[in-house]
Amino acid sequence: MTPFVPWTPPPATATGTAAWLRALAQGERHALDALYRQEAPAVYRYVLALAGDAAAAADATQDAFVALAERPGGFDAGLGSLGAYLAGIARHALLAQWRRRGREAPWNEGDDEADDPRDADADAASCPERRLVQQQTLQQVWAALRALPWPQREAVVLVDLQGRAYAEAARIAGCELNTLRTRVLRGRHRLADLLGAGTGETS
Repeated sequence: MTPFVPWTPPPATATGTAAWLRALAQGERHALDALYRQEAPAVYRYVLALAGDAAAAADATQDAFVALAERPGGFDAGLGSLGAYLAGIARHALLAQWRRRGREAPWNEGDDEADDPRDADADAASCPERRLVQQQTLQQVWAALRALPWPQREAVVLVDLQGRAYAEAARIAGCELNTLRTRVLRGRHRLADLLGAGTGETS
């Protein structure tokens, strides 16, 4: 008799993800488990940073995977990564939660009307604000992030904490690329000010 060998998910590669999606479309539930293990942590952290509420973030993340299970063909790899697709669904699910509870979506907290694409020309990798953020404790960073206006918080989380490309982050946030770049830059400056104030530094 051939011994039982437990199913092991393939490596987290684009090819593996495509195979899991095909398996999911064929009704193989283990594929959803594999995709969840691969993508859920980043999706959850992103929504948690926006919501500041673990229960709301968990519900929104769950909603994203339920939507994927119900319609795996809705994902188009030509438009971006599966993680970005799921993050976008979770974002909409979070906003839907807020609407159901009578909470106003925080779009007016930003100052995008004054956005100037020229503001985003700074070198992101070498900016002192980003280096300052990298030197803080995680607790300090999260506390400062919660003090940022929603659009800037979302942009900084997507680009600096999750390491997403600007184009992918803009798709998730539903804004123009230059707007996303401006939000990141302004969010970094404000975050650096908040973290500097928290450590007693002056600008």
